[in-house]
Amino acid sequence: MIGPPIVPGESQGTIYNRVFWLSYLANVSLVTANALTFRFAELVAYLGGNETTVGEIVSVGVFAAIAMRFLLGQALDRYGTRKIWLGMSALFIAGCTLFLFCTELSALIFVARVAFAAGIGGMFTCSIVHIQNQVPPHRRTEVIGSLGSSGFVGMVLGAQLGDWFLRILPDGSMKFWALFGTAALLGLIYLIVVLFITHKDDHERPHETPAAHKLLFRYWPGTVVLVALAMGTNLTVLTVFLTRYATHLGLSGIGTFFTGYATFAFFIRVSTRHWSKSMGRHRMILLGLSAQCIGNMMFPYITSEWQFLLPSVACGFGHALLFPAVVSLGAGKFPIQFRGSGTTLVLGFFDLGSALSAPVLGGLIDHFDQVGFTQMFFANAGFVFLIATTYALTAARHTDDDSDHVVIPSKTEHELAPEILQPALAGDSCPRQSA
Repeated sequence: MIGPPIVPGESQGTIYNRVFWLSYLANVSLVTANALTFRFAELVAYLGGNETTVGEIVSVGVFAAIAMRFLLGQALDRYGTRKIWLGMSALFIAGCTLFLFCTELSALIFVARVAFAAGIGGMFTCSIVHIQNQVPPHRRTEVIGSLGSSGFVGMVLGAQLGDWFLRILPDGSMKFWALFGTAALLGLIYLIVVLFITHKDDHERPHETPAAHKLLFRYWPGTVVLVALAMGTNLTVLTVFLTRYATHLGLSGIGTFFTGYATFAFFIRVSTRHWSKSMGRHRMILLGLSAQCIGNMMFPYITSEWQFLLPSVACGFGHALLFPAVVSLGAGKFPIQFRGSGTTLVLGFFDLGSALSAPVLGGLIDHFDQVGFTQMFFANAGFVFLIATTYALTAARHTDDDSDHVVIPSKTEHELAPEILQPALAGDSCPRQSA
């Protein structure tokens, strides 16, 4: 049976228990499904849209996900991680299923994208909130990074599977049925795993449930939110428009890029999981932004598929360092009882970067026609460089302390203060599981 929860400050042997590995499996399934949807721009093109249309649809979906995040924190607090996690999983499955019935550019594809974006955003948030509550505070950055490595495994599987579907299936709706149908099936597998790992979780609603915007103003994370915006923009380039760039070049797919990206990022994530303490998160962020800037500047010079490996290494290195550092720093600005809400809000800035950039990037591609992709990559590289410079002159000048460790007097669990036992908006808070 799963052991009792790890109370912040409590000594423990390992954070890599059954809950962690089941969460890892679920995340592999989810990211594989998400990677299959990297071909969404191809679906829009098949239905008669252009890059601007893609950007508009993606932007609408992400803005819906952002709006959902402002409700998600209080919902997690009131109803617990389990119920919200399952609900978001069902929404994701519904979105992927609706894509199967999109035969023209109509309101249905917007509805499907909204359900997809809101669902996957909520699923990732619940997963991170849940795993953070299983470990002591001073190991949050490590566990976020370790769980996140599962995403790189799923990225390889999904990208290769997507290329395989497009290679063996004839042109037409069948290949999109394979892509989005498989994504829906993987979402169902994810939901089943979540049901299992949370089936004994218990939730007690905390006394205070402040609105998300009030918490955001009260515990403003600082310029790290600009880094989150830059990451959201970069992810839009890679997950939405890169497939169109490959088609523009006459290449067979994006599997080579995402295989290199995910493989290298996995290696870096595992080998640097202690850098937050030895190097500091500020330096991790500056290194990560520099790598993503370099990666974007490489894309315009690609002429064959194997050359995707060069920017994949740079972008993968950047992603591996940035995500755990940004989430840990941003959420760490919130007191422990509001840590779940802090995580939700920080992840919302990733979405905001994607929502704001998608129509702009798509418009750049269409406006400059044959050199539109080149303009897009250089514009994104310039934006990332600007954010890196801003961060270096502001937050990075201050000392980073990743200990974030709450010292708790020697008491029994039932004697611990409610603000320690109940990290609000974290769903389960500290799930009570039978021994």
